[in-house]
Amino acid sequence: MMRQPARSRRLLATNEAKMAAEMIEEQMQQRAYKTDSDVSELYLGRKGLREVADLSRFRMLKYLWLNHNKISRINVLGNNFRLSELYLNNNELCDITGSLKHLTSLHTLMLNGNHLTKLQATVKELKGMSNLRILNLFHNPLEQDVGYRPYVIHHLPSVQILDREHVKHKEREDAFKLFNLERTAVMQSLGFGRRTHSVLSSRHSAQSSAARHSSQLSRDRAMTCKASSKDLHNLEDKVLLRSYQRSIMQFTLLDWRTVPPLKHQRSKDQPKELPQLITVVFR
Repeated sequence: MMRQPARSRRLLATNEAKMAAEMIEEQMQQRAYKTDSDVSELYLGRKGLREVADLSRFRMLKYLWLNHNKISRINVLGNNFRLSELYLNNNELCDITGSLKHLTSLHTLMLNGNHLTKLQATVKELKGMSNLRILNLFHNPLEQDVGYRPYVIHHLPSVQILDREHVKHKEREDAFKLFNLERTAVMQSLGFGRRTHSVLSSRHSAQSSAARHSSQLSRDRAMTCKASSKDLHNLEDKVLLRSYQRSIMQFTLLDWRTVPPLKHQRSKDQPKELPQLITVVFR
């Protein structure tokens, strides 16, 4: 089959962009939108489009349907920061790098039925979308990658429904263990009072001052191992470890009931007693 000349392809893309622009203008008239800022939703699905007119002027756009077209790239959403739902399913997208990461208000994103092959690059593009709750990636080649579902669940923790299935708590736990081996080892060693040679050093932490007030607390404290900061590769591990090291706390309070009133202090007949301190130790 002969390849279509570049000039013909550009002309076809221009014509399709014009056609999309005409569809947008028609919808604006039907819905009585007076200005671009009035446009909150656009339906351009099932139009056979390969190119879409620039939609950046619709800054209040929240719902956009581009599904069931022939779109191979999506670079027309530069200023649509308010987008909440975006339907790009059943197109010809091969890569979305640099196209969607600025859409941090997205709640629903449909990318199923495309040609996305790079799992890590795709997830990286979506990683900053903290509001993303519903995501479809099925019927893409990346779905065949080993560990596809736990990888997406772990790196996109806000997603609650992935590929039409609710993300279960057990799936999140398994994904955490799979992609955070060192942190899992730290948590297990601290939780059960054991050492792991790969993460924790051979030195034990010194007993705290609170442990000296109770033999039981001293035994618990002796079982806790102190991890070397050289073995921790990121700040989150250090914070996690420090929270375990500070699990025993002590407060010392002055018992004001043992302090005599001022008139008694001035009386020579009143015996002088030192104020008593109350020490509270808890975990």
